[in-house]
Amino acid sequence: MKCRYCTTPLHDVFLDLGSAPPSNAFLTANALNAPEPWFPLKLFTCGSCRLVQVDEVQSHAALFAPDYVYHSSFSRSWLAHAERFVEQATVRLNLGRDSLVMEIASNDGYLLQYVAARGIPCVGIEPTSGTAKVAREKGIETLERFFGRDFAAEFVRDRGATDLIVANNVLAHVPDINDFVAGLATALAPEGAITVEFPHLMELVAKRQFDTVYHEHFSYFSFHTVKQIFATHGLTIWDVEQLPTHGGSLRLWAAHAHSHHVETPAVADLLRSETEAGMLDSAYYQHFQAQADAVKNDCLTFLLEQRRAGRKIAGYGAAAKGNTLLNYAGVRPDLLPYVVDASPHKQGHWLPGSRIPVVTESRLREDRPDFVLILPWNLSEEITAQLDYIREWGGRFVLAVPQLAVL
Repeated sequence: MKCRYCTTPLHDVFLDLGSAPPSNAFLTANALNAPEPWFPLKLFTCGSCRLVQVDEVQSHAALFAPDYVYHSSFSRSWLAHAERFVEQATVRLNLGRDSLVMEIASNDGYLLQYVAARGIPCVGIEPTSGTAKVAREKGIETLERFFGRDFAAEFVRDRGATDLIVANNVLAHVPDINDFVAGLATALAPEGAITVEFPHLMELVAKRQFDTVYHEHFSYFSFHTVKQIFATHGLTIWDVEQLPTHGGSLRLWAAHAHSHHVETPAVADLLRSETEAGMLDSAYYQHFQAQADAVKNDCLTFLLEQRRAGRKIAGYGAAAKGNTLLNYAGVRPDLLPYVVDASPHKQGHWLPGSRIPVVTESRLREDRPDFVLILPWNLSEEITAQLDYIREWGGRFVLAVPQLAVL
């Protein structure tokens, strides 16, 4: 196997989670009696460009099928994040009625609804028909396509170049990273801007966030590596923000290398921070397996101890990261009987692999569990506030990442 960016042969293992089903392949009742596909889940580090990447690429279309269940709009904090970004970008880039905004992986219109509300023309690019349908119901023009160089050329021919391209949490989901970034350069207006958000590999390592590894995430990025990839395709990163979202993310601001955007000091500062952390050296990537195993073992031990003690445990948040944790730990309904989720698109389904049922929040009041294990730890503040009533019967919240914590 070769690096999907620089084609260097891959030898260095970063993390091996055995095998697992795709983390968003939720099961219906009928599917419970059918075979369930599991695939290897193993990451390598490129010895040349330091891109961390999954060793086996599943079909892009299969992973992001029409019945894809992830809808961005069911997180209030994520909606607030999106609205703040639109306000910031509108002012910073002087966007108006003569501008054109494109969002790639626009999901259910969670972000573009705020662009449209300002009267700014916009279009979403979203390959999953279920989420695209919801976006259209909000009045957001949405094209059901995968983004790449050919699509970008077709779009520019038909609609013109784009003043702002937004790509939140999609860069990691792209199997052909060169085709995707070349598409960004093709679709962008001469003085336009690209903003890209993705989880920062430095934060993943520092906070032992191995559960963010799943088949839909083909790549895991340092700032050094992304800067190199963008430069290959004639794009320069002129600013970078460090965000708390998803356990620690980066937001890049990029443009054509010949544009008039001025590089901010934040670019050099982050490059320096990564260098000082050792991210350019192979040793940095050699010890993450032990960190992941420690998180997994502590979580499993806790669940076993509570079962032996006769205490009730519920899960909250049928997130992809939770599925990685549960499947690597071998957790099944005997240890975690159900998981609550706010999304009706997940309720009435079963988690892939573990086959734990996804239920509505009313189940918590009925069962009055002793502990609620929060699987999407990145939303723990929002969730603990929403479910604060469990304290009425002495219920407590539990996090497994970065280390087991009873709140």
